[in-house]
Amino acid sequence: MNVLLFLANGFETMEASVFVDIMGWAGIKVTTCAMRKNITSTFGVSVNADILISDVCIDDYDALAIPGGFEKYGFYEDAFSEQAARLIKEFNDRGKLIATICVAALALGNSGILNGKRATTYHLNNGRRQKQLAEYGAIVVNEPVVRTENIITSYCPQTGSAVAFLLLEELVGAEQMQKTKTAMGF
Repeated sequence: MNVLLFLANGFETMEASVFVDIMGWAGIKVTTCAMRKNITSTFGVSVNADILISDVCIDDYDALAIPGGFEKYGFYEDAFSEQAARLIKEFNDRGKLIATICVAALALGNSGILNGKRATTYHLNNGRRQKQLAEYGAIVVNEPVVRTENIITSYCPQTGSAVAFLLLEELVGAEQMQKTKTAMGF
């Protein structure tokens, strides 16, 4: 199994690492991709992506994971790019799992795949980002984690492990997910 982790410039490090660690504990490979080889997280961590988004072969991956990030660090420039929208649509068109944390749901909204579907995103600051998600046609649900068909969304960084464990459960089943969760001390 292999999970593709799309890192937009300005991604939130904790939200990316939760996918790497939880999948890693379960023996699932995580491959990072980005718009450019070297990208920087919200708080200045520099990362070299495994592959460029332009080189992704969808058939090589079982799921797509996208951490959120901060606007002031350039997150939406990459997350709302034509290449990112195409990647998201291709995963969705093939019915593959897509998991996002926090504002990464806005990239799904921007791609058009959340139109008429239940989803959530960052809920604080008077629901500003949830209102933005609704503008994309999503049916916004103010819950920590929302699963609709093949799509998992969540509303803040704190939900990261819940999203990653739900994705893991979908990939390997409840029993193996619980073994991983127990081994990690959750």
